[in-house]
Amino acid sequence: MTISLWEDRFNGLADRLSSQRHDGEQFKLSLVAEDSQFTRFNHAQVRQAGTVIRGTLTLTWMTPDRTASESIPFTADPTLDGEALAAAAATLRAELPQLPPDPYLVHPTGTATSREVYEGAPLPVETAVETLLQPLQGLDAVGLYAGGTSVRAYADSAGQRHWFATQTFTQDYSLFAKDGQAVKGTYAGRHWQTDAYQKAIDASKALLGRLAMPRKTLDRGHYRTYFAPAAVADLVSMLSWGGLGEGAIRRGGSAFGLLKQGEKPLAEGFTITEDFSQGQVPRFNQYGELAPERLPLIEAGKLVNTLVSARTAKEYDIPSTYAEGGEYLRSPVLAPGNLPNADILAALDTGLYVSNLHYLNWSDRPQGRITGMTRYACFWVEKGEIVSPIENLRFDESLYNFWGPNLIDFTQETILVPEVGSYDYRDLGGTQVPGMLVEKFAYTL
Repeated sequence: MTISLWEDRFNGLADRLSSQRHDGEQFKLSLVAEDSQFTRFNHAQVRQAGTVIRGTLTLTWMTPDRTASESIPFTADPTLDGEALAAAAATLRAELPQLPPDPYLVHPTGTATSREVYEGAPLPVETAVETLLQPLQGLDAVGLYAGGTSVRAYADSAGQRHWFATQTFTQDYSLFAKDGQAVKGTYAGRHWQTDAYQKAIDASKALLGRLAMPRKTLDRGHYRTYFAPAAVADLVSMLSWGGLGEGAIRRGGSAFGLLKQGEKPLAEGFTITEDFSQGQVPRFNQYGELAPERLPLIEAGKLVNTLVSARTAKEYDIPSTYAEGGEYLRSPVLAPGNLPNADILAALDTGLYVSNLHYLNWSDRPQGRITGMTRYACFWVEKGEIVSPIENLRFDESLYNFWGPNLIDFTQETILVPEVGSYDYRDLGGTQVPGMLVEKFAYTL
């Protein structure tokens, strides 16, 4: 069944629901669907492979002050799906009077429509295994390839309609040394290029060779540190959790409350933008609103916009910036700096080269303090040369330091660090970031 047929069937279901409404009722209908190929491997051998074709419809039914939702499978059979949605609507209609009123309920409004379809060329099913594993021969390699078409769609009783479909792939892998240390890498995009994949594997193999050197144990303290893009993306991801959301700022739980109040500055070199121009994720949100292609959030260290959902806008009587209800980043781009990639080690001189981070959490969110650990191919560097891999370190540092006066520079080049989750459906998008060089970064264990 073609994706275009999915679109026709989805729009038909929305039209059918419109005719089933009672006076004073409104609805929203959303679709998440995929046609994906998965190949899981370890020890550079395939352990699981297959194709998943599935979809989920979520129906939200509303009266003037109450709302309830139910999800059902999407079969693309108009009769089966229509009957299932009619039954769901009847169930929700019966439940609504039993629910408490919602004073900030957002009803469908407007006439926004959009249609974005991005074609790509993931690996063909017939050649996927050979192409994925050939560069990994002789390595202790584990990972997951996922590629295919992902769909997101929205319709409501106000007449708004949105359709987003994209063909993408991600190859998320780790190469292990004999002592259990590993190098983590990703290769992702829309159009598979075997040469680019080989280049990514070769770069990971070079770091794997460095792991054979004796490991160095460092004392806790403050170290000059270079963070590779994957590590920077992890730090940026924290801003979706009580960072740039207006609701969190208003309630006093945001890491950027001090920035908004002018009590603590960030460096002029720090600029972050919500940028949908690359088509990585849909511009429409759960309310059917279309976000602008670009929304500057922090420019030259100054907070110029926040992520404001329609619900927060209603609660505080302020304009919306068309954020999702959770007021998280959807397509963030961190601006580059002036450091050439070829000069990274020389500019670092003596300090830590951090490829990846994990276990990040806020240790003191109102003060912007983040804690976490180094992980995967992190090294001690002396006089611009990698000397040894390090034992994992825990850090506890404020973004007002490493994105403030301690920021030395960002690299000139940025890369897209993709989302690789597939717990329910394949995640979309990623974070466009440069590498980052800072001084006096605080390691606590």
